[in-house]
Amino acid sequence: MSDKKLFILDAFALIFRSHYAFAQRPLLNSKGQNVSAITGFMNSLWELIIKEKATHIAVCFDLPGGTFRNEMYTAYKANRDETPEDIIFATPWIKELVQAMNLPILALPGYEADDVAGAISRQADAEGFEVFLFTPDKDYGQLVTKNVKMMKPARSGNDVEVLDVARICEVWGIKRVEQVIDCLGLQGDAVDNIPGVPGIGPKTAQKLLEEWDSIENLIANVDNLKAGKIQDSIRMYADQAILSKELATINCDLPVKFNADDCEVGDFDYDRLTEICQDLEFRSLAKRFDDYRRKRNGIAPEPTESKQAAAKIKPAIAGQFDLFGGTGDAQSNSGTQETSIHAANNITNTAHKYHLAQSQIELNNLIDLLSKNTIICFDTETTGIDANEAELVGMSFAVQPHEAYYVPIPADAALAQAIINQFKPIFEDENIAKIGQNLKYDMLMLKWCGVEVRGTLWDTMILHYLLEPDLRHNMNYLSETYLKYQPVSIETLIGARGVKQGTMRDVPIEKIVDYAAEDADVTLQLFHYLLPKIQELDLETLYLSTEAPLITVLTAMEYEGIKVDDAFLKNYSNELTEIILRYREEIYAAVGGFEFNIDSPKQVGEILFDRMKIPYKGKKTKVGHYSTDEEKLSELAYEHEVARKILDYRSLQKLKSTYIDALPKQINPRTGRIHTSYNQALAATGRLSSQNPNLQNIPIRTPEGREIRRAFVARNSTDYTLLSADYSQIELRLIAELSNDSSMLEAFQQGLDIHQATAAKVYDVPLADVTSDQRRNAKTVNFAIVYGAGASNISQQLSISRNEAKSLIDNYFKTYSGLKGYMDSNIQAARDNGYVVTMLGRRRTLRDINSQSGMTRAGAERTAINSPVQGSAADLIKVAMIKIHNEFTSRKLKSKMLLQVHDELIFDVHNDEKEAVEKIVSDGMRFAIEGLKVPIEVGMGFGENWLEAH
Repeated sequence: MSDKKLFILDAFALIFRSHYAFAQRPLLNSKGQNVSAITGFMNSLWELIIKEKATHIAVCFDLPGGTFRNEMYTAYKANRDETPEDIIFATPWIKELVQAMNLPILALPGYEADDVAGAISRQADAEGFEVFLFTPDKDYGQLVTKNVKMMKPARSGNDVEVLDVARICEVWGIKRVEQVIDCLGLQGDAVDNIPGVPGIGPKTAQKLLEEWDSIENLIANVDNLKAGKIQDSIRMYADQAILSKELATINCDLPVKFNADDCEVGDFDYDRLTEICQDLEFRSLAKRFDDYRRKRNGIAPEPTESKQAAAKIKPAIAGQFDLFGGTGDAQSNSGTQETSIHAANNITNTAHKYHLAQSQIELNNLIDLLSKNTIICFDTETTGIDANEAELVGMSFAVQPHEAYYVPIPADAALAQAIINQFKPIFEDENIAKIGQNLKYDMLMLKWCGVEVRGTLWDTMILHYLLEPDLRHNMNYLSETYLKYQPVSIETLIGARGVKQGTMRDVPIEKIVDYAAEDADVTLQLFHYLLPKIQELDLETLYLSTEAPLITVLTAMEYEGIKVDDAFLKNYSNELTEIILRYREEIYAAVGGFEFNIDSPKQVGEILFDRMKIPYKGKKTKVGHYSTDEEKLSELAYEHEVARKILDYRSLQKLKSTYIDALPKQINPRTGRIHTSYNQALAATGRLSSQNPNLQNIPIRTPEGREIRRAFVARNSTDYTLLSADYSQIELRLIAELSNDSSMLEAFQQGLDIHQATAAKVYDVPLADVTSDQRRNAKTVNFAIVYGAGASNISQQLSISRNEAKSLIDNYFKTYSGLKGYMDSNIQAARDNGYVVTMLGRRRTLRDINSQSGMTRAGAERTAINSPVQGSAADLIKVAMIKIHNEFTSRKLKSKMLLQVHDELIFDVHNDEKEAVEKIVSDGMRFAIEGLKVPIEVGMGFGENWLEAH
């Protein structure tokens, strides 16, 4: 095998793939620029350099205008949508990056990137290179030889896939790679609008080529084919088949010359790369380039801040992704390493006064200073990311920019508490507003120290969340983006991440001062930057009335936690183990007594489709295995009981490992309770989410899943009972309110079953005559419409034709014409303003609402419809939580609010307070937002455990 490895990149195939990979949650920088395509492309390119150790790289682009194929067939690729604006934006930047890396961009007028790649691969092969065609485009299979392989990019967590001659033949079901073009000539290619032969699909094409080897030979022997549709099609469309083969053939005979020196991976233009990374706000990529430069020059790399440490030893916000060694360069909400390459200013070149306050005189002076201010900024340093287990190491304060104070807290509990108590009056002073970044964490830390933080709360993380809900909100990102200042890296204090990483308790005080004081200083500066923007967009009322007081509520809930019956979970785990084993034996029996690994998708596929000969429809996985995912097994389950049993087996296995066996490990040793952490600045709609554990995902659709709720129990069975309070059909009620549709409002006001009432109107039958199927269909449409679903989606959900689904939707909108008008007006408002708002004024920016790409624009339109509804539902339950918490506090009740899960609240209720709590909760939830025309209903129930209460 050659030590010279040339990777040829199919640029636009990779760009489009990267763009659509993040279509549901695009990566945006602070300028609102969609950098998904750039990020994905550069990630792939970087993997080739570092992981695959590419010695040579060439990047092939298509040029504007037609190619020789359009002259052969004018409809070639004529079915494609307009290129999305975000890809048009991304392409020049990608070319700039490639050129700054001193790599060649290859293109030729009149030809496609495929042709250029084919020509270069042939020449490089002749020069002794091992060549890899890096592309997701299956057509490249025709170019594969002994030394030229196709490499498909990684996808869904799997590694890249390398396809050699044997693998190409296996994937396509052919004998030689040249038959790829014959396959395409027969079956056509919808992506490129290659017509092929009507009625011939991949399987038929394989069978025909297995017997006749090529299209030309097949046509020559058409009279020898079995009489029928296939023979007729071959006769009728013989010329079209030949044309399709020519269109699909990659032309390798081009006037382009492979120059190995031009393609060699060497030094980069680091100055230009730095400029580009600054413009696009690519911090982690910039760090990669800097590390690469240092390595080539024999310089040690700068330390990289870990995800945990970069959160400033506070919980990172979950649900992110890692593209460049951190959590990504855009739209990630967790604290990740940000490199100083982007921000020119840092602690070494910025004037500042950071003080250590350690002696009693220094503490007194600081307390006196803080008490004279009506607003202060503070931060805590701790030993870990879980505030329910960590120890307080220090506190920092700032009252004016560029000056801050650090107060160390000793490990001795008594001495620590004595210092904290001196600051307690400051923290609990209602007249002193508090500024912080992710204040909930700091408030929870102090609550464990007996301190209740009071006064108006200004959280810079949440302020930015209201301004830009789709971006990330960690302090380093905000500082670099808006202040152009790079904070001190935590890893310079506690070391690189890993088992040897220390804690802040291990760091000498003199080294902590600058780091900790800087946190408070930077946060204060961010507050002064963000508040005017909040006021400019009329978001201050929403913040002060909802988001700020909610911080206190969530702090109290996380502090309380909820009791979990670990003995029940252990017994239930044993029960499920027995059921799982029984399923396993039944599955073995169903396949004829053959034992295999049911947890292996590959072995399951071989058993079902090779051993049992169950007909397999559809494509295999990218590595050539049968698909045995949930969708495929569900499709088979109707006719094959073994598929249903495998589905049930997998479901129980996941239930056991993900929840039943995992929950006991998350019980806090200090309290004996589970303390989930709520994310207040993650979901762009305004919804809360939770982590460690994620209680929103506890399954409720199956009896086995619902049983998990039985493990969540009251504080004690003698004095307490759990109360579950759940909004009924809240999003439908709110869309009735928002749309002011008279028919829908009337149904709710009369207390009718909304699904039955909808069915009666849509199907034009009396209410009493509505069938269960009609109600089911109406229910599906009711909820689907809220999310902007169309006929295709509803036809799939109801297993009806698209025409039937369209008719159902048309009748639905005739019934609820006000709803249709509201949806249309929302879309128009989004087009005019660039955003939509909830009932309380929460904004959701829609950058793609006027996109020329139909698919992209349709996604933004769906968001314009459902975001105000989802966001209003989020606002409603937040306000309800605040009202209930305040009422509990003012009455000094023993009962506590414990959990929020979707539209449901869970309470630990003292038995003496049941009647009072029931009314407080009911009123608080029903009348959270006053003056609504639609009645808000709340289902309530008591029980010893969550399942009984719900």
